[in-house]
Amino acid sequence: MTDPARHQLTTELAHWRAAIANLADLSAVAAPEAWAQLEDYMRLQLRRRLLASISALAAEGAGLAAAVATDQPLNACRSALLRLRQRYLAVEATVEFYGDAVQQRTTPGLGAVLRGLDTIAVDAMEAILRPLGIETPPALVYPEKGRGAAILKAGIRLWDRGGLSPVAAIKVTRHNLAHPTAILHESSHQTNHLTGWNTELGQALADVAGARSTALADLWSSWASEIAADVGAFMLCGWPPVPALANVVDGTTTAVHRIRPGDPHPPAWLRVKLNVELCRNWFGPGPWDALGETWQSRHAPSRLPGRDAQVASASMPMLPEIAAACTRRPFKAFGGRPLSALADPRRVSPAALAELARTAGDTLLTSAFLARNESLRVLAVLTSQQPSDPAEATVHTSRLHKWLAQLAPVPLPRAA
Repeated sequence: MTDPARHQLTTELAHWRAAIANLADLSAVAAPEAWAQLEDYMRLQLRRRLLASISALAAEGAGLAAAVATDQPLNACRSALLRLRQRYLAVEATVEFYGDAVQQRTTPGLGAVLRGLDTIAVDAMEAILRPLGIETPPALVYPEKGRGAAILKAGIRLWDRGGLSPVAAIKVTRHNLAHPTAILHESSHQTNHLTGWNTELGQALADVAGARSTALADLWSSWASEIAADVGAFMLCGWPPVPALANVVDGTTTAVHRIRPGDPHPPAWLRVKLNVELCRNWFGPGPWDALGETWQSRHAPSRLPGRDAQVASASMPMLPEIAAACTRRPFKAFGGRPLSALADPRRVSPAALAELARTAGDTLLTSAFLARNESLRVLAVLTSQQPSDPAEATVHTSRLHKWLAQLAPVPLPRAA
Protein backbone atom coordinates (compact mmCIF):
# COMPACT_ATOMS: atom_id res chain seq x y z
CA MET A 1 0.00 0.00 0.00
CA THR A 2 1.66 3.20 -1.20
CA ASP A 3 -0.77 5.72 0.30
CA PRO A 4 0.58 6.52 3.85
CA ALA A 5 -2.79 7.79 5.06
CA ARG A 6 -4.60 4.67 3.88
CA HIS A 7 -1.87 2.50 5.39
CA GLN A 8 -2.24 4.29 8.72
CA LEU A 9 -6.00 3.80 8.62
CA THR A 10 -5.48 0.11 7.88
CA THR A 11 -3.25 -0.35 10.93
CA GLU A 12 -5.72 1.50 13.14
CA LEU A 13 -8.55 -0.66 11.89
CA ALA A 14 -6.49 -3.79 12.51
CA HIS A 15 -6.07 -2.71 16.13
CA TRP A 16 -9.80 -2.34 16.73
CA ARG A 17 -10.68 -5.54 14.87
CA ALA A 18 -8.22 -7.44 17.06
CA ALA A 19 -9.77 -5.85 20.15
CA ILE A 20 -13.20 -7.01 18.95
CA ALA A 21 -11.90 -10.54 18.46
CA ASN A 22 -10.43 -10.54 21.97
CA LEU A 23 -13.74 -9.30 23.38
CA ALA A 24 -15.42 -12.45 22.07
CA ASP A 25 -13.47 -14.52 24.61
CA LEU A 26 -15.93 -14.18 27.48
CA SER A 27 -13.69 -16.29 29.72
CA ALA A 28 -11.36 -13.27 29.78
CA VAL A 29 -13.93 -11.17 31.64
CA ALA A 30 -15.25 -13.94 33.90
CA ALA A 31 -13.65 -17.29 34.59
CA PRO A 32 -15.37 -20.43 33.22
CA GLU A 33 -16.09 -21.58 36.77
CA ALA A 34 -17.91 -18.28 37.41
CA TRP A 35 -20.05 -18.67 34.28
CA ALA A 36 -20.76 -22.23 35.40
CA GLN A 37 -22.30 -20.89 38.61
CA LEU A 38 -25.19 -19.36 36.66
CA GLU A 39 -28.47 -21.15 36.12
CA ASP A 40 -28.41 -22.72 32.65
CA TYR A 41 -31.11 -20.61 31.03
CA MET A 42 -29.73 -17.34 32.36
CA ARG A 43 -26.18 -18.27 31.34
CA LEU A 44 -27.32 -19.13 27.81
CA GLN A 45 -29.40 -15.97 27.40
CA LEU A 46 -26.71 -13.68 28.76
CA ARG A 47 -23.87 -15.15 26.71
CA ARG A 48 -26.01 -15.21 23.57
CA ARG A 49 -26.88 -11.54 24.02
CA LEU A 50 -23.25 -10.49 24.53
CA LEU A 51 -21.89 -12.59 21.67
CA ALA A 52 -24.56 -11.24 19.31
CA SER A 53 -23.36 -7.67 19.92
CA ILE A 54 -19.73 -8.71 19.46
CA SER A 55 -20.55 -10.58 16.24
CA ALA A 56 -22.36 -7.55 14.83
CA LEU A 57 -19.36 -5.41 15.71
CA ALA A 58 -16.98 -7.88 14.03
CA ALA A 59 -19.10 -7.85 10.88
CA GLU A 60 -19.00 -4.05 10.86
CA GLY A 61 -15.21 -4.17 11.14
CA ALA A 62 -14.93 -6.71 8.30
CA GLY A 63 -17.11 -4.56 6.08
CA LEU A 64 -14.97 -1.53 6.78
CA ALA A 65 -11.78 -3.49 6.02
CA ALA A 66 -13.22 -4.43 2.63
CA ALA A 67 -14.06 -0.80 1.95
CA VAL A 68 -10.54 0.32 2.80
CA ALA A 69 -9.00 -2.45 0.67
CA THR A 70 -11.08 -1.51 -2.37
CA ASP A 71 -10.01 2.13 -2.29
CA GLN A 72 -13.28 3.57 -1.04
CA PRO A 73 -13.03 7.31 -0.19
CA LEU A 74 -10.61 7.71 2.69
CA ASN A 75 -12.57 10.35 4.59
CA ALA A 76 -15.69 8.16 4.58
CA CYS A 77 -13.65 5.16 5.76
CA ARG A 78 -12.09 7.16 8.59
CA SER A 79 -15.50 8.41 9.73
CA ALA A 80 -16.70 4.81 9.74
CA LEU A 81 -13.67 3.79 11.82
CA LEU A 82 -14.45 6.44 14.41
CA ARG A 83 -18.02 5.12 14.61
CA LEU A 84 -16.69 1.58 14.96
CA ARG A 85 -14.45 2.68 17.80
CA GLN A 86 -17.37 4.26 19.66
CA ARG A 87 -19.47 1.16 19.08
CA TYR A 88 -16.64 -0.98 20.42
CA LEU A 89 -16.45 1.05 23.63
CA ALA A 90 -20.20 0.69 24.15
CA VAL A 91 -20.07 -3.08 23.60
CA GLU A 92 -17.02 -3.34 25.84
CA ALA A 93 -18.87 -1.48 28.61
CA THR A 94 -21.76 -3.96 28.34
CA VAL A 95 -19.48 -7.00 28.37
CA GLU A 96 -17.44 -5.65 31.28
CA PHE A 97 -20.56 -4.87 33.32
CA TYR A 98 -21.95 -8.39 33.06
CA GLY A 99 -18.49 -9.96 33.21
CA ASP A 100 -17.75 -8.20 36.50
CA ALA A 101 -21.10 -9.30 37.89
CA VAL A 102 -20.54 -12.93 36.91
CA GLN A 103 -16.91 -12.95 38.08
CA GLN A 104 -18.08 -12.37 41.67
CA ARG A 105 -19.20 -16.03 41.66
CA THR A 106 -15.70 -17.46 41.34
CA THR A 107 -15.58 -18.04 45.11
CA PRO A 108 -17.80 -21.09 45.67
CA GLY A 109 -19.26 -19.93 48.99
CA LEU A 110 -20.24 -16.50 47.75
CA GLY A 111 -21.40 -17.98 44.46
CA ALA A 112 -23.81 -20.26 46.30
CA VAL A 113 -25.24 -17.36 48.32
CA LEU A 114 -25.68 -15.30 45.16
CA ARG A 115 -27.48 -18.17 43.43
CA GLY A 116 -29.86 -18.26 46.36
CA LEU A 117 -30.43 -14.54 46.05
CA ASP A 118 -31.12 -15.00 42.32
CA THR A 119 -33.90 -17.36 43.36
CA ILE A 120 -35.25 -14.90 45.94
CA ALA A 121 -35.37 -12.14 43.33
CA VAL A 122 -37.21 -14.33 40.83
CA ASP A 123 -39.65 -15.54 43.48
CA ALA A 124 -40.35 -11.92 44.46
CA MET A 125 -41.13 -10.99 40.87
CA GLU A 126 -43.20 -14.12 40.23
CA ALA A 127 -45.42 -13.41 43.24
CA ILE A 128 -46.81 -10.42 41.34
CA LEU A 129 -46.18 -11.24 37.69
CA ARG A 130 -47.38 -14.83 37.49
CA PRO A 131 -51.01 -14.09 38.52
CA LEU A 132 -51.02 -11.34 35.88
CA GLY A 133 -49.74 -13.66 33.14
CA ILE A 134 -46.51 -11.65 32.70
CA GLU A 135 -43.29 -13.55 32.06
CA THR A 136 -40.72 -13.26 34.84
CA PRO A 137 -37.16 -12.47 33.70
CA PRO A 138 -34.09 -14.20 35.17
CA ALA A 139 -32.22 -12.33 37.91
CA LEU A 140 -28.47 -11.95 38.27
CA VAL A 141 -27.48 -10.72 41.74
CA TYR A 142 -23.98 -9.38 42.28
CA PRO A 143 -22.25 -7.73 45.26
CA GLU A 144 -20.58 -4.34 45.16
CA LYS A 145 -19.31 -1.61 47.43
CA GLY A 146 -21.45 1.27 48.60
CA ARG A 147 -24.50 1.89 50.76
CA GLY A 148 -27.46 1.23 48.49
CA ALA A 149 -28.67 -1.47 46.10
CA ALA A 150 -29.52 -0.91 42.43
CA ILE A 151 -30.96 -2.67 39.41
CA LEU A 152 -30.34 -2.71 35.67
CA LYS A 153 -33.77 -3.86 34.58
CA ALA A 154 -34.43 -6.64 32.11
CA GLY A 155 -36.00 -5.42 28.90
CA ILE A 156 -34.24 -2.07 28.70
CA ARG A 157 -31.80 -1.11 25.94
CA LEU A 158 -28.15 -1.42 26.92
CA TRP A 159 -25.19 0.83 26.18
CA ASP A 160 -24.27 -1.07 23.02
CA ARG A 161 -27.71 -0.56 21.41
CA GLY A 162 -27.53 -4.19 20.32
CA GLY A 163 -30.74 -5.28 21.97
CA LEU A 164 -32.45 -5.45 25.34
CA SER A 165 -31.04 -6.58 28.65
CA PRO A 166 -31.88 -10.29 28.99
CA VAL A 167 -31.71 -10.39 32.79
CA ALA A 168 -32.52 -8.23 35.78
CA ALA A 169 -29.04 -7.42 37.13
CA ILE A 170 -29.39 -6.54 40.81
CA LYS A 171 -26.63 -5.03 42.89
CA VAL A 172 -26.61 -5.90 46.58
CA THR A 173 -24.11 -4.06 48.74
CA ARG A 174 -21.52 -6.13 50.56
CA HIS A 175 -22.49 -4.80 53.98
CA ASN A 176 -26.09 -5.88 53.34
CA LEU A 177 -25.29 -9.45 52.32
CA ALA A 178 -26.11 -10.05 55.96
CA HIS A 179 -29.57 -8.50 55.51
CA PRO A 180 -30.33 -8.62 51.77
CA THR A 181 -33.95 -7.46 51.84
CA ALA A 182 -33.06 -4.57 49.50
CA ILE A 183 -33.22 -7.21 46.75
CA LEU A 184 -37.00 -7.13 47.20
CA HIS A 185 -37.03 -3.38 46.60
CA GLU A 186 -34.98 -3.80 43.42
CA SER A 187 -37.07 -6.76 42.24
CA SER A 188 -40.15 -4.61 42.74
CA HIS A 189 -38.64 -2.00 40.43
CA GLN A 190 -38.58 -4.69 37.73
CA THR A 191 -42.12 -5.81 38.54
CA ASN A 192 -43.48 -2.28 38.50
CA HIS A 193 -41.74 -1.59 35.19
CA LEU A 194 -43.46 -4.61 33.62
CA THR A 195 -46.90 -3.94 35.09
CA GLY A 196 -46.87 -0.18 34.55
CA TRP A 197 -47.87 0.48 38.16
CA ASN A 198 -45.56 3.47 38.63
CA THR A 199 -47.69 5.76 36.48
CA GLU A 200 -50.94 4.74 38.16
CA LEU A 201 -49.44 5.08 41.62
CA GLY A 202 -48.14 8.51 40.73
CA GLN A 203 -51.70 9.62 40.03
CA ALA A 204 -52.96 8.03 43.25
CA LEU A 205 -50.30 9.86 45.27
CA ALA A 206 -51.18 13.11 43.52
CA ASP A 207 -54.85 12.55 44.40
CA VAL A 208 -54.05 12.15 48.10
CA ALA A 209 -51.52 14.99 48.32
CA GLY A 210 -53.50 17.26 46.01
CA ALA A 211 -56.16 17.68 48.67
CA ARG A 212 -53.57 19.78 50.52
CA SER A 213 -51.64 21.52 47.77
CA THR A 214 -50.64 21.15 44.14
CA ALA A 215 -46.99 21.50 45.14
CA LEU A 216 -47.25 18.49 47.44
CA ALA A 217 -49.13 16.59 44.74
CA ASP A 218 -46.33 17.20 42.26
CA LEU A 219 -43.66 16.13 44.73
CA TRP A 220 -45.33 12.93 45.86
CA SER A 221 -46.21 11.97 42.31
CA SER A 222 -42.55 12.42 41.27
CA TRP A 223 -41.52 9.92 43.95
CA ALA A 224 -43.91 7.21 42.76
CA SER A 225 -41.33 4.76 41.39
CA GLU A 226 -39.30 4.57 44.60
CA ILE A 227 -42.38 4.49 46.81
CA ALA A 228 -43.76 1.66 44.68
CA ALA A 229 -40.55 -0.34 45.16
CA ASP A 230 -40.57 0.24 48.93
CA VAL A 231 -44.21 -0.83 49.07
CA GLY A 232 -43.43 -3.97 47.05
CA ALA A 233 -40.69 -4.96 49.49
CA PHE A 234 -43.02 -4.42 52.43
CA MET A 235 -45.85 -6.45 50.91
CA LEU A 236 -43.53 -9.39 50.25
CA CYS A 237 -41.47 -9.37 53.44
CA GLY A 238 -43.22 -7.19 56.02
CA TRP A 239 -41.15 -5.45 58.68
CA PRO A 240 -37.57 -6.72 57.94
CA PRO A 241 -36.88 -4.36 54.99
CA VAL A 242 -37.75 -1.30 57.09
CA PRO A 243 -34.83 -1.24 59.57
CA ALA A 244 -32.47 -2.18 56.74
CA LEU A 245 -33.72 0.82 54.76
CA ALA A 246 -33.40 3.16 57.75
CA ASN A 247 -29.84 1.96 58.34
CA VAL A 248 -28.86 2.81 54.76
CA VAL A 249 -30.59 6.18 54.29
CA ASP A 250 -29.83 7.72 57.71
CA GLY A 251 -27.57 10.76 57.93
CA THR A 252 -27.57 14.24 59.32
CA THR A 253 -30.92 15.87 60.00
CA THR A 254 -30.36 18.24 57.11
CA ALA A 255 -29.54 15.35 54.78
CA VAL A 256 -32.53 13.15 55.65
CA HIS A 257 -34.93 16.02 54.91
CA ARG A 258 -33.20 17.22 51.75
CA ILE A 259 -35.37 17.28 48.61
CA ARG A 260 -33.24 16.94 45.50
CA PRO A 261 -34.85 18.26 42.30
CA GLY A 262 -35.28 15.45 39.80
CA ASP A 263 -34.45 12.72 42.32
CA PRO A 264 -37.14 9.99 42.29
CA HIS A 265 -36.32 9.12 45.92
CA PRO A 266 -38.37 10.79 48.62
CA PRO A 267 -36.35 12.42 51.41
CA ALA A 268 -35.09 9.73 53.78
CA TRP A 269 -37.26 11.08 56.61
CA LEU A 270 -40.51 10.67 54.70
CA ARG A 271 -39.40 7.38 53.22
CA VAL A 272 -38.73 5.80 56.61
CA LYS A 273 -41.85 7.32 58.14
CA LEU A 274 -44.00 5.96 55.30
CA ASN A 275 -42.53 2.49 55.76
CA VAL A 276 -43.28 2.67 59.47
CA GLU A 277 -46.84 3.71 58.59
CA LEU A 278 -47.20 0.71 56.27
CA CYS A 279 -46.39 -1.56 59.21
CA ARG A 280 -48.87 0.24 61.47
CA ASN A 281 -51.54 0.18 58.77
CA TRP A 282 -51.39 -3.59 58.41
CA PHE A 283 -49.96 -4.89 61.69
CA GLY A 284 -50.89 -2.38 64.40
CA PRO A 285 -48.34 -1.69 67.17
CA GLY A 286 -44.90 -3.26 66.92
CA PRO A 287 -41.13 -2.68 66.82
CA TRP A 288 -41.57 -0.20 64.00
CA ASP A 289 -43.04 2.23 66.53
CA ALA A 290 -39.68 2.44 68.29
CA LEU A 291 -37.95 3.09 64.99
CA GLY A 292 -40.43 5.82 64.13
CA GLU A 293 -39.99 7.45 67.56
CA THR A 294 -36.21 7.28 67.23
CA TRP A 295 -36.31 9.04 63.88
CA GLN A 296 -38.73 11.60 65.31
CA SER A 297 -36.39 12.46 68.18
CA ARG A 298 -33.27 12.25 66.00
CA HIS A 299 -34.53 14.24 63.01
CA ALA A 300 -37.60 16.28 64.01
CA PRO A 301 -38.48 18.68 61.15
CA SER A 302 -39.01 21.44 63.69
CA ARG A 303 -35.22 21.68 64.05
CA LEU A 304 -34.80 22.93 60.52
CA PRO A 305 -35.92 26.07 58.70
CA GLY A 306 -36.89 26.12 55.06
CA ARG A 307 -39.00 24.31 52.49
CA ASP A 308 -37.68 20.77 53.08
CA ALA A 309 -38.82 20.75 56.70
CA GLN A 310 -42.14 22.32 55.71
CA VAL A 311 -42.76 19.51 53.21
CA ALA A 312 -42.01 16.93 55.91
CA SER A 313 -44.40 18.53 58.39
CA ALA A 314 -47.15 18.98 55.81
CA SER A 315 -46.79 15.40 54.60
CA MET A 316 -46.90 13.62 57.94
CA PRO A 317 -50.72 13.77 58.34
CA MET A 318 -51.13 12.23 54.88
CA LEU A 319 -49.05 9.10 55.54
CA PRO A 320 -51.92 6.85 56.74
CA GLU A 321 -53.95 7.73 53.65
CA ILE A 322 -50.93 7.27 51.38
CA ALA A 323 -50.16 3.86 52.92
CA ALA A 324 -53.74 2.76 52.36
CA ALA A 325 -53.79 4.08 48.79
CA CYS A 326 -50.60 2.19 47.92
CA THR A 327 -51.73 -1.15 49.31
CA ARG A 328 -55.54 -1.23 49.39
CA ARG A 329 -56.64 0.76 46.34
CA PRO A 330 -57.44 -1.21 43.14
CA PHE A 331 -55.20 -0.54 40.14
CA LYS A 332 -55.49 -1.49 36.48
CA ALA A 333 -51.87 -2.68 36.64
CA PHE A 334 -53.04 -5.49 38.94
CA GLY A 335 -56.14 -6.42 36.97
CA GLY A 336 -58.42 -4.07 38.86
CA ARG A 337 -57.28 -5.44 42.21
CA PRO A 338 -55.21 -3.91 45.03
CA LEU A 339 -51.61 -5.00 45.41
CA SER A 340 -52.59 -6.77 48.63
CA ALA A 341 -54.69 -9.20 46.57
CA LEU A 342 -51.48 -10.45 44.93
CA ALA A 343 -49.12 -10.11 47.89
CA ASP A 344 -51.03 -10.14 51.18
CA PRO A 345 -48.80 -8.55 53.85
CA ARG A 346 -50.71 -10.35 56.58
CA ARG A 347 -48.80 -13.48 55.53
CA VAL A 348 -45.58 -11.77 56.65
CA SER A 349 -46.91 -10.16 59.81
CA PRO A 350 -44.81 -10.84 62.93
CA ALA A 351 -47.49 -13.22 64.18
CA ALA A 352 -47.63 -15.13 60.89
CA LEU A 353 -43.84 -15.40 60.70
CA ALA A 354 -43.63 -16.57 64.30
CA GLU A 355 -46.20 -19.25 63.53
CA LEU A 356 -44.25 -20.35 60.46
CA ALA A 357 -41.06 -20.64 62.51
CA ARG A 358 -42.88 -22.55 65.26
CA THR A 359 -44.55 -25.08 62.98
CA ALA A 360 -41.47 -25.57 60.79
CA GLY A 361 -39.11 -26.00 63.71
CA ASP A 362 -35.76 -27.41 62.64
CA THR A 363 -37.05 -27.97 59.10
CA LEU A 364 -37.22 -24.22 58.44
CA LEU A 365 -33.72 -24.33 56.97
CA THR A 366 -33.84 -27.79 55.44
CA SER A 367 -37.32 -28.25 53.95
CA ALA A 368 -37.29 -28.31 50.15
CA PHE A 369 -41.04 -27.65 50.19
CA LEU A 370 -40.63 -24.45 52.22
CA ALA A 371 -37.67 -23.39 50.10
CA ARG A 372 -39.65 -23.59 46.90
CA ASN A 373 -43.07 -22.49 48.16
CA GLU A 374 -42.33 -20.10 51.02
CA SER A 375 -38.88 -18.70 50.23
CA LEU A 376 -39.89 -15.08 50.82
CA ARG A 377 -41.51 -15.86 54.15
CA VAL A 378 -38.51 -17.90 55.28
CA LEU A 379 -36.28 -14.98 54.29
CA ALA A 380 -38.52 -12.72 56.37
CA VAL A 381 -38.14 -15.03 59.38
CA LEU A 382 -34.36 -15.12 59.01
CA THR A 383 -34.05 -11.32 58.72
CA SER A 384 -36.73 -10.30 61.21
CA GLN A 385 -34.42 -9.98 64.20
CA GLN A 386 -32.06 -7.06 64.73
CA PRO A 387 -29.09 -8.38 66.75
CA SER A 388 -27.43 -5.83 69.03
CA ASP A 389 -24.23 -7.85 69.43
CA PRO A 390 -21.74 -8.37 66.56
CA ALA A 391 -21.16 -12.01 67.51
CA GLU A 392 -24.90 -12.68 67.45
CA ALA A 393 -25.16 -10.89 64.12
CA THR A 394 -22.46 -13.17 62.72
CA VAL A 395 -24.43 -16.23 63.80
CA HIS A 396 -27.58 -14.87 62.12
CA THR A 397 -25.66 -14.16 58.92
CA SER A 398 -24.15 -17.64 58.87
CA ARG A 399 -27.61 -19.17 59.30
CA LEU A 400 -29.05 -17.05 56.51
CA HIS A 401 -26.20 -17.77 54.11
CA LYS A 402 -26.36 -21.49 54.77
CA TRP A 403 -30.03 -21.46 53.84
CA LEU A 404 -29.47 -19.30 50.76
CA ALA A 405 -26.70 -21.63 49.57
CA GLN A 406 -29.13 -24.54 49.71
CA LEU A 407 -32.00 -22.62 48.14
CA ALA A 408 -30.87 -22.99 44.53
CA PRO A 409 -29.56 -26.36 43.30
CA VAL A 410 -25.80 -26.57 43.01
CA PRO A 411 -24.98 -26.52 39.28
CA LEU A 412 -23.07 -29.42 37.77
CA PRO A 413 -19.63 -28.66 36.35
CA ARG A 414 -19.91 -27.72 32.70
CA ALA A 415 -18.07 -25.85 30.02
CA ALA A 416 -18.78 -22.16 29.91
